[in-house]
Amino acid sequence: MSNFFSQHWEDRLKFIITLMRDLSRQTEPQKLVELYGSRMKQIMAYDMSMSLSRRDLIEPYVRVTRSSVWADKINPWKEKARLPVVQGGILAKLIYKEEPTIIDDLNVHPDDPAAEYFAEMRSLFAIPMFDQGKSLNMVVTASRIPGFYSRETMPELVWLSNMFGRVTHNLVLSAELQRAYDVVDRELKTVADIQHSLLPEVLPNIPGLSLAAHYQTSQQAGGDYYDFFPLSDGRWGILIADVSGHGTPAAVLMAVTHSIAHSYPGHPKRPGEMLNFINHHLAARYTNGNGTFVTAFYGMYDPATRVIEYACAGHGPPRIKSGVDGSLTSLDRARNLPLGIDPAESYENQSATLTPGDAVIFYTDGITETRNADGELFGVNRLDEVLMSCTCDAQQVIHKTLAAVDEFGGHLPATDDRTLLAARVT
Repeated sequence: MSNFFSQHWEDRLKFIITLMRDLSRQTEPQKLVELYGSRMKQIMAYDMSMSLSRRDLIEPYVRVTRSSVWADKINPWKEKARLPVVQGGILAKLIYKEEPTIIDDLNVHPDDPAAEYFAEMRSLFAIPMFDQGKSLNMVVTASRIPGFYSRETMPELVWLSNMFGRVTHNLVLSAELQRAYDVVDRELKTVADIQHSLLPEVLPNIPGLSLAAHYQTSQQAGGDYYDFFPLSDGRWGILIADVSGHGTPAAVLMAVTHSIAHSYPGHPKRPGEMLNFINHHLAARYTNGNGTFVTAFYGMYDPATRVIEYACAGHGPPRIKSGVDGSLTSLDRARNLPLGIDPAESYENQSATLTPGDAVIFYTDGITETRNADGELFGVNRLDEVLMSCTCDAQQVIHKTLAAVDEFGGHLPATDDRTLLAARVT
Protein backbone atom coordinates (compact mmCIF):
# COMPACT_ATOMS: atom_id res chain seq x y z
CA MET A 1 0.00 0.00 0.00
CA SER A 2 1.07 3.60 -0.52
CA ASN A 3 3.59 4.99 1.90
CA PHE A 4 1.34 8.05 2.47
CA PHE A 5 0.83 7.26 6.16
CA SER A 6 4.57 6.89 6.67
CA GLN A 7 5.34 10.36 5.32
CA HIS A 8 6.27 13.26 7.58
CA TRP A 9 3.21 14.82 9.17
CA GLU A 10 3.84 18.18 7.50
CA ASP A 11 3.78 16.56 4.05
CA ARG A 12 0.57 14.70 4.88
CA LEU A 13 -1.02 17.86 6.26
CA LYS A 14 -0.11 19.82 3.14
CA PHE A 15 -1.69 17.13 0.96
CA ILE A 16 -4.88 17.07 3.04
CA ILE A 17 -5.24 20.88 3.09
CA THR A 18 -4.83 21.01 -0.68
CA LEU A 19 -7.43 18.27 -1.05
CA MET A 20 -9.91 20.00 1.26
CA ARG A 21 -9.53 23.30 -0.57
CA ASP A 22 -10.05 21.65 -3.95
CA LEU A 23 -13.09 19.76 -2.70
CA SER A 24 -14.61 22.93 -1.23
CA ARG A 25 -14.62 24.53 -4.68
CA GLN A 26 -16.77 21.81 -6.21
CA THR A 27 -20.49 22.38 -6.71
CA GLU A 28 -21.29 19.30 -8.81
CA PRO A 29 -21.45 15.91 -7.00
CA GLN A 30 -20.02 14.09 -10.03
CA LYS A 31 -16.92 16.30 -10.20
CA LEU A 32 -16.53 16.16 -6.44
CA VAL A 33 -16.44 12.35 -6.46
CA GLU A 34 -14.06 12.21 -9.41
CA LEU A 35 -11.64 14.59 -7.69
CA TYR A 36 -11.81 12.71 -4.40
CA GLY A 37 -11.31 9.38 -6.17
CA SER A 38 -8.20 10.57 -7.96
CA ARG A 39 -6.66 11.88 -4.73
CA MET A 40 -7.53 8.73 -2.78
CA LYS A 41 -5.80 6.67 -5.43
CA GLN A 42 -2.69 8.74 -4.74
CA ILE A 43 -3.00 7.83 -1.05
CA MET A 44 -3.91 4.18 -1.41
CA ALA A 45 -2.27 3.31 -4.79
CA TYR A 46 -4.87 0.67 -5.61
CA ASP A 47 -5.35 -0.84 -9.08
CA MET A 48 -9.16 -0.98 -9.26
CA SER A 49 -12.00 0.86 -7.59
CA MET A 50 -15.77 0.65 -7.70
CA SER A 51 -18.77 2.01 -5.83
CA LEU A 52 -21.87 0.04 -4.87
CA SER A 53 -25.38 0.88 -3.73
CA ARG A 54 -28.29 -1.09 -2.36
CA ARG A 55 -30.71 1.82 -2.10
CA ASP A 56 -34.19 0.77 -3.23
CA LEU A 57 -32.97 -2.83 -3.58
CA ILE A 58 -33.41 -5.97 -1.52
CA GLU A 59 -30.83 -8.66 -0.74
CA PRO A 60 -29.04 -10.06 -2.72
CA TYR A 61 -29.27 -7.34 -5.39
CA VAL A 62 -26.54 -4.71 -5.71
CA ARG A 63 -26.20 -1.76 -8.08
CA VAL A 64 -22.76 -0.83 -9.37
CA THR A 65 -22.64 2.97 -9.49
CA ARG A 66 -18.99 3.51 -10.48
CA SER A 67 -16.11 1.42 -11.75
CA SER A 68 -12.59 2.24 -12.86
CA VAL A 69 -12.85 -0.55 -15.47
CA TRP A 70 -15.66 1.15 -17.36
CA ALA A 71 -14.64 2.85 -20.58
CA ASP A 72 -17.41 5.47 -20.21
CA LYS A 73 -18.01 7.53 -17.10
CA ILE A 74 -21.62 7.35 -15.91
CA ASN A 75 -23.20 9.99 -13.72
CA PRO A 76 -25.20 7.88 -11.23
CA TRP A 77 -27.46 10.81 -10.27
CA LYS A 78 -28.45 11.57 -13.85
CA GLU A 79 -28.07 8.20 -15.62
CA LYS A 80 -29.34 5.71 -13.07
CA ALA A 81 -30.96 3.58 -15.78
CA ARG A 82 -27.52 2.79 -17.23
CA LEU A 83 -26.16 1.38 -13.99
CA PRO A 84 -25.87 -2.44 -13.88
CA VAL A 85 -27.55 -4.42 -11.11
CA VAL A 86 -25.97 -7.74 -10.12
CA GLN A 87 -27.50 -10.52 -8.09
CA GLY A 88 -25.54 -12.23 -5.35
CA GLY A 89 -21.86 -13.05 -5.46
CA ILE A 90 -19.02 -11.28 -3.72
CA LEU A 91 -20.53 -7.78 -4.03
CA ALA A 92 -23.73 -8.78 -2.24
CA LYS A 93 -21.73 -10.49 0.52
CA LEU A 94 -19.63 -7.39 1.05
CA ILE A 95 -22.34 -4.72 1.14
CA TYR A 96 -24.95 -6.67 3.09
CA LYS A 97 -22.31 -7.66 5.65
CA GLU A 98 -22.22 -3.97 6.66
CA GLU A 99 -18.64 -4.15 7.96
CA PRO A 100 -15.26 -3.04 6.62
CA THR A 101 -13.58 -5.99 4.98
CA ILE A 102 -10.02 -6.73 3.89
CA ILE A 103 -9.32 -9.85 1.83
CA ASP A 104 -5.60 -10.57 1.61
CA ASP A 105 -5.82 -13.48 -0.86
CA LEU A 106 -8.60 -12.69 -3.29
CA ASN A 107 -9.90 -15.38 -5.63
CA VAL A 108 -13.18 -14.50 -7.36
CA HIS A 109 -14.86 -17.43 -9.12
CA PRO A 110 -15.25 -16.93 -12.89
CA ASP A 111 -19.03 -17.51 -12.54
CA ASP A 112 -19.41 -14.71 -10.00
CA PRO A 113 -21.58 -11.91 -11.48
CA ALA A 114 -18.84 -9.43 -10.57
CA ALA A 115 -15.90 -11.48 -11.90
CA GLU A 116 -15.14 -9.00 -14.70
CA TYR A 117 -14.38 -6.27 -12.16
CA PHE A 118 -11.79 -8.32 -10.29
CA ALA A 119 -9.74 -9.74 -13.15
CA GLU A 120 -6.09 -10.07 -11.99
CA MET A 121 -6.96 -8.60 -8.56
CA ARG A 122 -5.44 -10.46 -5.56
CA SER A 123 -6.51 -8.37 -2.55
CA LEU A 124 -9.50 -6.25 -1.67
CA PHE A 125 -10.62 -3.53 0.75
CA ALA A 126 -14.37 -2.83 1.14
CA ILE A 127 -15.50 0.27 3.06
CA PRO A 128 -19.20 0.51 4.03
CA MET A 129 -20.78 3.97 3.69
CA PHE A 130 -23.43 4.38 6.34
CA ASP A 131 -26.68 6.28 5.93
CA GLN A 132 -29.55 6.06 8.40
CA GLY A 133 -27.52 3.47 10.29
CA LYS A 134 -27.19 1.07 7.36
CA SER A 135 -24.50 0.38 4.78
CA LEU A 136 -26.51 1.63 1.84
CA ASN A 137 -23.39 2.36 -0.18
CA MET A 138 -19.89 0.91 -0.34
CA VAL A 139 -16.50 1.69 -1.84
CA VAL A 140 -14.42 -1.26 -2.95
CA THR A 141 -10.77 -1.03 -4.00
CA ALA A 142 -8.54 -3.85 -5.13
CA SER A 143 -4.88 -4.52 -5.87
CA ARG A 144 -2.94 -7.01 -7.96
CA ILE A 145 -0.69 -7.57 -4.95
CA PRO A 146 -1.80 -10.13 -2.31
CA GLY A 147 -1.89 -8.74 1.24
CA PHE A 148 -1.68 -5.19 -0.11
CA TYR A 149 -3.88 -3.50 2.51
CA SER A 150 -2.79 -2.62 6.04
CA ARG A 151 -5.26 -3.01 8.88
CA GLU A 152 -3.39 -0.32 10.80
CA THR A 153 -4.76 2.39 8.50
CA MET A 154 -8.18 0.77 8.19
CA PRO A 155 -9.98 2.90 10.87
CA GLU A 156 -8.80 6.22 9.40
CA LEU A 157 -9.77 5.25 5.87
CA VAL A 158 -13.23 4.09 6.96
CA TRP A 159 -13.71 7.34 8.87
CA LEU A 160 -12.39 9.51 6.03
CA SER A 161 -14.52 7.76 3.40
CA ASN A 162 -17.70 8.05 5.43
CA MET A 163 -17.09 11.72 6.15
CA PHE A 164 -16.66 12.29 2.43
CA GLY A 165 -19.81 10.28 1.80
CA ARG A 166 -21.79 12.65 4.01
CA VAL A 167 -20.33 15.65 2.20
CA THR A 168 -21.32 14.17 -1.15
CA HIS A 169 -24.80 13.31 0.12
CA ASN A 170 -25.28 16.85 1.41
CA LEU A 171 -24.11 18.29 -1.91
CA VAL A 172 -26.59 16.08 -3.75
CA LEU A 173 -29.37 17.21 -1.42
CA SER A 174 -28.28 20.81 -1.90
CA ALA A 175 -28.46 20.43 -5.67
CA GLU A 176 -31.88 18.79 -5.44
CA LEU A 177 -33.05 21.53 -3.09
CA GLN A 178 -31.79 24.20 -5.48
CA ARG A 179 -33.68 22.58 -8.35
CA ALA A 180 -36.80 22.49 -6.19
CA TYR A 181 -36.28 26.14 -5.27
CA ASP A 182 -35.90 27.02 -8.95
CA VAL A 183 -39.19 25.29 -9.75
CA VAL A 184 -40.93 27.05 -6.88
CA ASP A 185 -39.36 30.36 -7.90
CA ARG A 186 -40.67 30.00 -11.44
CA GLU A 187 -44.11 29.14 -10.12
CA LEU A 188 -44.07 32.08 -7.72
CA LYS A 189 -43.09 34.43 -10.54
CA THR A 190 -46.03 33.11 -12.54
CA VAL A 191 -48.34 33.61 -9.55
CA ALA A 192 -46.96 37.13 -9.08
CA ASP A 193 -47.51 37.93 -12.77
CA ILE A 194 -51.08 36.67 -12.55
CA GLN A 195 -51.66 38.63 -9.37
CA HIS A 196 -50.33 41.87 -10.83
CA SER A 197 -52.55 41.36 -13.86
CA LEU A 198 -55.56 41.54 -11.53
CA LEU A 199 -54.62 45.02 -10.36
CA PRO A 200 -55.63 48.09 -12.39
CA GLU A 201 -53.22 48.41 -15.30
CA VAL A 202 -53.64 52.18 -15.18
CA LEU A 203 -55.42 54.35 -12.66
CA PRO A 204 -58.86 55.38 -13.91
CA ASN A 205 -59.79 58.90 -14.90
CA ILE A 206 -62.31 59.78 -12.20
CA PRO A 207 -63.77 63.28 -12.61
CA GLY A 208 -62.63 65.57 -9.83
CA LEU A 209 -60.01 63.17 -8.41
CA SER A 210 -56.24 63.03 -8.79
CA LEU A 211 -55.00 59.50 -8.02
CA ALA A 212 -51.67 57.92 -7.11
CA ALA A 213 -50.97 54.36 -5.98
CA HIS A 214 -48.12 52.20 -4.71
CA TYR A 215 -48.21 48.40 -4.52
CA GLN A 216 -45.34 46.37 -3.03
CA THR A 217 -45.38 42.72 -1.99
CA SER A 218 -43.06 41.39 0.71
CA GLN A 219 -42.56 38.25 -1.37
CA GLN A 220 -43.02 37.65 -5.08
CA ALA A 221 -46.75 37.33 -4.56
CA GLY A 222 -48.84 38.82 -1.80
CA GLY A 223 -52.31 39.39 -0.44
CA ASP A 224 -52.91 43.14 -0.86
CA TYR A 225 -55.50 44.24 -3.38
CA TYR A 226 -56.96 47.47 -4.64
CA ASP A 227 -59.43 48.09 -7.42
CA PHE A 228 -61.81 50.58 -9.02
CA PHE A 229 -65.36 49.91 -10.24
CA PRO A 230 -67.23 52.27 -12.60
CA LEU A 231 -70.85 52.36 -11.49
CA SER A 232 -73.90 53.00 -13.62
CA ASP A 233 -74.93 56.27 -11.95
CA GLY A 234 -71.58 58.01 -12.51
CA ARG A 235 -70.17 57.03 -9.14
CA TRP A 236 -66.98 55.02 -8.69
CA GLY A 237 -66.35 52.12 -6.35
CA ILE A 238 -62.96 52.12 -4.63
CA LEU A 239 -61.86 48.91 -2.94
CA ILE A 240 -58.75 48.21 -0.88
CA ALA A 241 -58.24 44.84 0.82
CA ASP A 242 -55.62 42.86 2.69
CA VAL A 243 -55.62 39.06 2.96
CA SER A 244 -54.29 37.58 6.20
CA GLY A 245 -50.89 35.91 5.84
CA HIS A 246 -48.27 36.33 3.16
CA GLY A 247 -46.96 34.78 -0.02
CA THR A 248 -48.73 32.41 -2.37
CA PRO A 249 -51.67 31.39 -0.07
CA ALA A 250 -52.50 35.07 0.43
CA ALA A 251 -52.14 35.72 -3.31
CA VAL A 252 -54.55 32.90 -4.11
CA LEU A 253 -57.18 34.26 -1.72
CA MET A 254 -56.56 37.74 -3.12
CA ALA A 255 -57.36 36.38 -6.60
CA VAL A 256 -60.49 34.72 -5.23
CA THR A 257 -61.57 38.01 -3.64
CA HIS A 258 -60.98 39.80 -6.95
CA SER A 259 -63.06 37.20 -8.78
CA ILE A 260 -65.94 37.46 -6.31
CA ALA A 261 -65.93 41.26 -6.38
CA HIS A 262 -66.10 41.29 -10.18
CA SER A 263 -68.88 38.70 -10.26
CA TYR A 264 -71.33 40.94 -8.38
CA PRO A 265 -74.57 40.92 -10.39
CA GLY A 266 -75.07 44.40 -11.77
CA HIS A 267 -73.95 47.28 -9.56
CA PRO A 268 -74.41 47.52 -5.80
CA LYS A 269 -76.46 50.51 -4.70
CA ARG A 270 -74.61 50.83 -1.40
CA PRO A 271 -71.08 49.77 -0.39
CA GLY A 272 -72.29 47.42 2.34
CA GLU A 273 -74.00 45.31 -0.33
CA MET A 274 -70.65 44.67 -2.03
CA LEU A 275 -68.96 43.62 1.23
CA ASN A 276 -71.96 41.45 2.17
CA PHE A 277 -71.67 39.70 -1.19
CA ILE A 278 -67.91 39.08 -0.93
CA ASN A 279 -68.15 37.99 2.70
CA HIS A 280 -70.93 35.49 2.02
CA HIS A 281 -69.04 33.75 -0.79
CA LEU A 282 -65.68 33.80 1.02
CA ALA A 283 -67.06 32.38 4.26
CA ALA A 284 -69.28 29.81 2.57
CA ARG A 285 -66.82 28.47 0.00
CA TYR A 286 -63.24 29.42 0.74
CA THR A 287 -62.27 30.44 4.27
CA ASN A 288 -64.87 28.23 5.98
CA GLY A 289 -63.40 28.51 9.46
CA ASN A 290 -59.77 27.85 8.38
CA GLY A 291 -58.48 30.97 10.12
CA THR A 292 -57.90 33.09 7.02
CA PHE A 293 -59.77 36.32 6.43
CA VAL A 294 -59.71 39.52 4.41
CA THR A 295 -59.87 43.06 5.73
CA ALA A 296 -61.45 45.46 3.27
CA PHE A 297 -62.71 48.99 2.78
CA TYR A 298 -65.16 49.77 0.00
CA GLY A 299 -66.18 53.31 -0.81
CA MET A 300 -68.51 54.75 -3.45
CA TYR A 301 -67.50 58.21 -4.56
CA ASP A 302 -69.89 60.57 -6.33
CA PRO A 303 -67.94 63.20 -8.33
CA ALA A 304 -71.05 65.36 -8.63
CA THR A 305 -71.62 65.74 -4.88
CA ARG A 306 -68.14 64.80 -3.61
CA VAL A 307 -69.83 62.40 -1.19
CA ILE A 308 -68.07 59.14 -0.39
CA GLU A 309 -70.29 56.44 1.07
CA TYR A 310 -68.39 53.55 2.58
CA ALA A 311 -68.41 50.27 4.48
CA CYS A 312 -65.51 48.69 6.33
CA ALA A 313 -64.59 45.07 7.11
CA GLY A 314 -61.96 45.32 9.82
CA HIS A 315 -59.65 47.44 7.67
CA GLY A 316 -57.63 50.43 8.82
CA PRO A 317 -59.85 53.49 8.19
CA PRO A 318 -58.59 55.80 5.44
CA ARG A 319 -57.29 59.18 6.55
CA ILE A 320 -58.63 62.47 5.20
CA LYS A 321 -56.28 65.43 5.04
CA SER A 322 -58.18 68.68 4.80
CA GLY A 323 -57.32 70.87 1.87
CA VAL A 324 -58.43 73.89 3.89
CA ASP A 325 -56.47 73.70 7.14
CA GLY A 326 -54.42 70.50 6.77
CA SER A 327 -56.17 68.75 9.66
CA LEU A 328 -56.69 64.99 9.70
CA THR A 329 -59.89 62.98 10.15
CA SER A 330 -60.77 59.36 9.39
CA LEU A 331 -63.46 57.40 7.64
CA ASP A 332 -63.93 55.34 10.77
CA ARG A 333 -67.63 55.34 11.58
CA ALA A 334 -68.31 51.97 9.95
CA ARG A 335 -66.67 49.04 11.70
CA ASN A 336 -67.47 45.38 11.13
CA LEU A 337 -65.71 42.00 11.10
CA PRO A 338 -63.20 41.15 8.36
CA LEU A 339 -64.54 39.23 5.39
CA GLY A 340 -64.64 35.45 5.52
CA ILE A 341 -65.19 35.01 9.26
CA ASP A 342 -68.97 35.06 9.75
CA PRO A 343 -71.20 34.53 6.69
CA ALA A 344 -74.05 36.23 8.57
CA GLU A 345 -72.16 39.48 9.18
CA SER A 346 -73.92 42.53 7.75
CA TYR A 347 -71.89 45.58 6.78
CA GLU A 348 -73.23 49.00 7.67
CA ASN A 349 -72.93 52.10 5.53
CA GLN A 350 -71.61 55.53 6.47
CA SER A 351 -70.80 58.61 4.42
CA ALA A 352 -68.70 61.76 4.39
CA THR A 353 -68.60 64.82 2.18
CA LEU A 354 -65.23 65.91 0.83
CA THR A 355 -64.23 69.43 -0.12
CA PRO A 356 -61.95 70.60 -2.94
CA GLY A 357 -58.31 70.10 -1.98
CA ASP A 358 -59.00 67.23 0.43
CA ALA A 359 -56.84 64.11 0.13
CA VAL A 360 -58.04 60.63 1.08
CA ILE A 361 -55.28 58.14 1.94
CA PHE A 362 -56.09 54.42 1.80
CA TYR A 363 -53.48 51.97 3.16
CA THR A 364 -52.90 48.40 4.27
CA ASP A 365 -51.35 47.37 7.58
CA GLY A 366 -48.00 46.68 5.92
CA ILE A 367 -47.53 50.44 6.27
CA THR A 368 -48.53 50.87 9.91
CA GLU A 369 -47.11 47.54 11.11
CA THR A 370 -43.58 48.07 9.80
CA ARG A 371 -41.18 47.57 12.71
CA ASN A 372 -37.90 49.26 13.54
CA ALA A 373 -34.79 47.64 15.05
CA ASP A 374 -36.31 47.92 18.54
CA GLY A 375 -39.48 46.13 17.47
CA GLU A 376 -41.65 49.26 17.57
CA LEU A 377 -44.49 49.62 15.10
CA PHE A 378 -44.61 52.55 12.71
CA GLY A 379 -48.24 52.90 13.74
CA VAL A 380 -51.09 55.21 12.83
CA ASN A 381 -49.70 58.13 14.85
CA ARG A 382 -46.48 58.22 12.81
CA LEU A 383 -48.52 57.90 9.65
CA ASP A 384 -50.55 60.92 10.73
CA GLU A 385 -47.38 62.87 11.47
CA VAL A 386 -46.14 62.22 7.94
CA LEU A 387 -49.48 63.20 6.44
CA MET A 388 -49.54 66.39 8.47
CA SER A 389 -46.18 67.37 6.94
CA CYS A 390 -47.37 66.72 3.38
CA THR A 391 -49.31 68.81 0.98
CA CYS A 392 -52.49 67.23 -0.34
CA ASP A 393 -50.83 66.28 -3.62
CA ALA A 394 -51.51 62.58 -4.12
CA GLN A 395 -48.09 61.72 -5.50
CA GLN A 396 -46.29 63.59 -2.70
CA VAL A 397 -48.37 61.79 -0.09
CA ILE A 398 -47.27 58.44 -1.51
CA HIS A 399 -43.62 59.48 -1.82
CA LYS A 400 -43.22 60.99 1.66
CA THR A 401 -45.10 58.16 3.39
CA LEU A 402 -43.03 55.43 1.77
CA ALA A 403 -39.80 57.29 2.50
CA ALA A 404 -40.75 57.62 6.19
CA VAL A 405 -41.74 53.96 6.47
CA ASP A 406 -38.55 52.81 4.76
CA GLU A 407 -36.35 54.94 7.01
CA PHE A 408 -38.21 53.80 10.13
CA GLY A 409 -37.73 50.15 9.12
CA GLY A 410 -33.99 50.64 8.64
CA HIS A 411 -34.24 50.32 4.84
CA LEU A 412 -34.73 46.57 5.23
CA PRO A 413 -36.92 44.51 2.87
CA ALA A 414 -40.61 44.71 3.71
CA THR A 415 -41.90 41.85 5.84
CA ASP A 416 -45.52 42.54 4.85
CA ASP A 417 -47.20 43.76 1.71
CA ARG A 418 -47.47 47.54 1.47
CA THR A 419 -50.20 49.28 -0.46
CA LEU A 420 -50.96 53.00 -0.54
CA LEU A 421 -53.65 54.75 -2.50
CA ALA A 422 -54.09 58.53 -2.41
CA ALA A 423 -56.96 60.48 -3.97
CA ARG A 424 -57.05 64.30 -4.01
CA VAL A 425 -60.27 66.13 -4.68
CA THR A 426 -59.60 68.66 -7.43
